[in-house]
Amino acid sequence: MAIEFSSTGGDEPVIATKVLPEDDGEISLRPKRMQEYIGQEKAKSNLAVYIEAARMRGEPLDHVLLHGPPGLGKTTLASVIANEMGVNMRVTSGPAIEKPGDLAALLTNLDDNDILFVDEIHRLNRSVEEILYPAMEDYALDIIMGKGPAASSIRLDLKKFTLIGATTRSGQLTAPLRDRFGVVERLELYTVDELAMIVRRSAGILGVEIDEGGSVEIASRSRGTPRIANRLLRRVRDFAQIFSGGRITRAAADDALTRLEIDKFGLDALDRRMLGSIIENYGGGPVGLETLAATINEETITLEDVYEPYLLQQGFLTRTPRGRCVTRRAYEHLGIEFHGQTSILE
Repeated sequence: MAIEFSSTGGDEPVIATKVLPEDDGEISLRPKRMQEYIGQEKAKSNLAVYIEAARMRGEPLDHVLLHGPPGLGKTTLASVIANEMGVNMRVTSGPAIEKPGDLAALLTNLDDNDILFVDEIHRLNRSVEEILYPAMEDYALDIIMGKGPAASSIRLDLKKFTLIGATTRSGQLTAPLRDRFGVVERLELYTVDELAMIVRRSAGILGVEIDEGGSVEIASRSRGTPRIANRLLRRVRDFAQIFSGGRITRAAADDALTRLEIDKFGLDALDRRMLGSIIENYGGGPVGLETLAATINEETITLEDVYEPYLLQQGFLTRTPRGRCVTRRAYEHLGIEFHGQTSILE
């Protein structure tokens, strides 16, 4: 996404301030209010209570931690919270805040009750994290001026703000940081019905004609993830525009997704290559993640964070202390006869 960035000067991190005009189509797919946000009913109902209570008291919302797999709408939900609270939101990411001075520049530029959204917050530098503790608890920054015997400490008062952190790896957050979030919500994978509603809503915004069968077909192959559903909708729209008069039916969606090598379970070519490699090269497993990554020429973190979770959830893959193994269901899906695990590693 193209975003206009601003810097508070010097080596301070850039933060997203506004979206460029050419991005209107992409951003318009994001809901702006809680009633427009589809799915995540438990998190939504809890957040609605916290937001209303904070507004009634005239206080900032307590600090919020949103965690869950990528593409489920953590950034979108943060912007919805900002809209519901009627405040501004500054956006940055953990790796972008390299020094304590970077964080100080961000925090001192916030107005009353503003929201600072930090994506991938588990990747914060530890020295930055230490500065964040008093900011979250006491709305103050402790800054060391000078070095050696002449060094002195000053406390800088901040305006009251809300920190919203998003992470795909909540287990990598340090306990002191995690404990300072008053609201912790996990976002779950979406159901096919919820994704179909999202697809129909997005199609309406994009001006694409789609029937219920077409929306369900796209939703069922979207791996429970709205980001993937919206991406597939755009690609299916292209094929429908050329081959079926611009209308997305179940048949049109199936044809387009087949061309994109996305099967009925939402598995793409790399998913199938990963499963096939374990079967063909390692007798169905077990095989270590690094060995598997080298075999199919992919990064281990990509397999572990992007591909493996869905394969585990769908029952195509299992994880054991000795490595990854494919299941009978994977053999059946790939059309390979199952003779049991025959790995030479066993």
